[in-house]
Amino acid sequence: MTQGKTSLPPLDYLLAFEAAAELQSFAGASKKLNISETAISRKVRLLEQHYAVPFFLRGHRSISITPQGVSFLSCIQPALQDLRDASRQIVAEHKNQPVTLAATNSVATLWLMPRLQRFNSQNKHVKIMLMASDQDEECLSEGVDLAILRGDGNWPGHEAKLLFGETVFPVCAPEYLKSNPDAHNLDRLQNVDLISVASAHSEWMTWAAWLQEVNASGLKTKQTASFNTHPLAIQAAVDGLGVTLGWGHLVDPLLESGKLVRPMGDISVRTKYGYYLLRSEKAIHFNERQIVEEWLTKVSAARLRYGR
Repeated sequence: MTQGKTSLPPLDYLLAFEAAAELQSFAGASKKLNISETAISRKVRLLEQHYAVPFFLRGHRSISITPQGVSFLSCIQPALQDLRDASRQIVAEHKNQPVTLAATNSVATLWLMPRLQRFNSQNKHVKIMLMASDQDEECLSEGVDLAILRGDGNWPGHEAKLLFGETVFPVCAPEYLKSNPDAHNLDRLQNVDLISVASAHSEWMTWAAWLQEVNASGLKTKQTASFNTHPLAIQAAVDGLGVTLGWGHLVDPLLESGKLVRPMGDISVRTKYGYYLLRSEKAIHFNERQIVEEWLTKVSAARLRYGR
């Protein structure tokens, strides 16, 4: 072998030497690196041959490091540590990080769930942890990467991007409409079973507020069922219990599948509110969140447009 090479030796030679030098033992280095003692001895010997310098004095059952070995160890250890740090950093940066996505119960159940399977099939390396809550504080809590909330676009400390506006109209199952044709006519709504939602949000659209917006506040109605969440009211409508108010975009998949219909056609109310994608201004960027954010933006861009 050529003497005094200046090219770099294989990394495993250096790691074997470092372990043996630190522990003053080939056997100890063997346990630390989980390779045989013979392999440690061989790699160290090849390293010495590479530089034509003795790094250890070998006894019958012991080794001792030479001054050249001490000097060489002090030179290479910082570089080896830098390599370890760089390795850990690159793994941490590119390790798939789950994305915590918070949304209202309505958005999570009616808008996101029908679309998640397709997203997962196209992005197998991205894991979405979906959290559903109608409490804004919970959806905007620390640890949430993205949130979809209903409001006017003003959330201090958060960047807000409109996903879709709020358009509200009656919906029911086609079988219910067939058995209750009065649901076609606004002025005969008193003959229809109305499903309502008891919400703690004062701005939430109720039947009374909706009728006022369409200039029919004087109608007498019978509300035969009430639920505490919009998804439950929608499911009740799908099951044929009556007519409920549906939110455009949230009920689009059910309208497209034919599970729900709009008994009053294009009669609807457009509010000043909308559903926004929120991200904290202090959030640290990571690739998986960017992928989810771009996906939601793309879905929004392809949405059905409801007229005002």
